[in-house]
Amino acid sequence: MCGYRAMIPTMLLLARSSTVLEGIPKWASSTWAGLKPSQLLPLHASSRLLSLGFVSHAKHREAPGKKLLSEKKLKRHFVDHRRVLVRGGNGGSGMSCFHSEPRKEFGGPDGGDGGNGGHIILKVDQQVKSLSSVLSQYQGFSGEDGGSKNCFGRGGATLYIKVPVGTLVKEGGEIVADLSHPGDEYLAALGGAGGKGNRFFLANDNRAPVTCTPGQPGQERVLHLELKTMAHAGMVGFPNAGKSSLLRAISNAKPAVASYPFTTLNPHVGIVHYEGHQQVAVADIPGIIRGAHLNKGLGFSFLRHIERCRFFLIVVDLSLPEPWTQVDDLKYELEKYEEGLSERSHVIIANKIDLPQAKAHLPQLQAHLGQEVIALSALTGENLEQLLLHLKVLHDAHMEAELEQGCQPFRW
Repeated sequence: MCGYRAMIPTMLLLARSSTVLEGIPKWASSTWAGLKPSQLLPLHASSRLLSLGFVSHAKHREAPGKKLLSEKKLKRHFVDHRRVLVRGGNGGSGMSCFHSEPRKEFGGPDGGDGGNGGHIILKVDQQVKSLSSVLSQYQGFSGEDGGSKNCFGRGGATLYIKVPVGTLVKEGGEIVADLSHPGDEYLAALGGAGGKGNRFFLANDNRAPVTCTPGQPGQERVLHLELKTMAHAGMVGFPNAGKSSLLRAISNAKPAVASYPFTTLNPHVGIVHYEGHQQVAVADIPGIIRGAHLNKGLGFSFLRHIERCRFFLIVVDLSLPEPWTQVDDLKYELEKYEEGLSERSHVIIANKIDLPQAKAHLPQLQAHLGQEVIALSALTGENLEQLLLHLKVLHDAHMEAELEQGCQPFRW
């Protein structure tokens, strides 16, 4: 019987080793057969450690760096519309109690008032560039209840919601706030008033009041936030006109560039630096097509970003036949979207001058438009200096006009 019991561990070990050794070649079977059962004891543990070693080695082979987001994935992170439910903090309730002290039989009421609920405030932050960080609902901080010995409850802290520059706040289709300057604030929801303790109701005809009131609920509102990109200049053009390539050439912005239309799926803002620490913000507006004011293509979902731009850079593809028709169509779409938009200061930029067929179209374009045209190549950098100088002239003229009107000019 004892010999039988001694055989059981050996049989188990051999069965376990056979499952581990299934993948070992036949030429190694003689080696394993010569091993004693005592030598096979750490086999399962060693195989597990070996497998863990391979797993850890595979993990080390993975790229530790953060993967870059593609333009299609990046569009999920740019949000220019948001419906927000805001509720102010509730007020704390008042306390009903009486003063208790030795040898002082009639101490009187000493219940304190509750604290007021916290407000919710929308505040502009220049570091925020999208409404993606804004949640769908917010609840303000509630005030604390009143205490004995005439102790008032602590009021709820103010809750700040950071929004980008150029955020419009609408309620029921009506604009209630335009947050277009850094540091602008808007009181979105009021906190509820705190309740009164029984000390508040003390009077000559009521020396021992027991009445106390609860705190009031905070204000509740449904707000619609709408972002309109703030920039000095807006680049307007048809798809594949080279707007993104041009923005890459004159600034540090890195919009996606490809040979297919609608590469840019959300507005990008690039900063052009000049002497004296002057900065000009240039926005790359997604491609506009014929009928955009009728919500064709990307529609007017991005046309509203043009409203904030002080002047335009109309980019045309000079390699296409009859490029002057692009200018007429773009001005028509702007005018149909908002009256007077096409009459703002602008400059015509003829892109892709590096192509042979584009140089032949340049004299015809200048003759049809009857105004100055800046011919350049965003790919090779040809004649970019003329664009930068003209951009500075338009920016200085705009700043001077706003100062004469007594307005504070927009600075990025």
